[in-house]
Amino acid sequence: MYNILVVDDEKEIADAIEIYLKNQNYNVLKAYNGKEALEVFEREEIHLILMDIMMPLLDGTSATIKIRENSTVPIIFLSAKSESTDKILGLNVGADDYITKPFDPLELLARVNSNIRRYTNYSDMKENKNIIKIGGIELNDECKILSVDGENVKITPLEYKILYLLMCHPNRVFSIDEIYEKVWKEPAYNSDTVTVHIRRIREKIEINPKEPKYLKVVWGIGYKFQK
Repeated sequence: MYNILVVDDEKEIADAIEIYLKNQNYNVLKAYNGKEALEVFEREEIHLILMDIMMPLLDGTSATIKIRENSTVPIIFLSAKSESTDKILGLNVGADDYITKPFDPLELLARVNSNIRRYTNYSDMKENKNIIKIGGIELNDECKILSVDGENVKITPLEYKILYLLMCHPNRVFSIDEIYEKVWKEPAYNSDTVTVHIRRIREKIEINPKEPKYLKVVWGIGYKFQK
């Protein structure tokens, strides 16, 4: 269920919008000025904001500028101002959409659905960029987690860095010295330790470490991750 923050100093409008949204199975949180909106946004996970512009304490434009400092959550402005210059200003300060009052409830819901869909698709794409998956081996680089056939496997930081390097460049052969220099960030004074770490990684990701499917040696050259 997606959380939508409705911000409007007219309680009757906020209550009416809440009814429309709840009928579409959205969870609704409400605020009645920009200051309250920022407080709710800080403590709750919000997926979309419906923001009135003219409000006491802190107006919708100022609240949006503050939110845009570190968030890309969709913001739809609700305003009685219908001039093109007002819409342009709203979009320029960070709003994703602009609806003039009075509005058609069906149009409001259509705009909400569209922005939610676009935002969640973007978030999924962004999250997937942090995941490297080859066969049954998956690295979640945001959480630094290794999973093998869907099961999380404990791995040391150095083992993770070696595996990450090789999986980011599948089928490319890295020499032992090259792996050491890229992972340890220093000249290859003790590159033999790479071989030890490779053996331990194989024990964690391979069904038969002696006949590896993924982490293969290229004799006389180095190692590669087979795709």
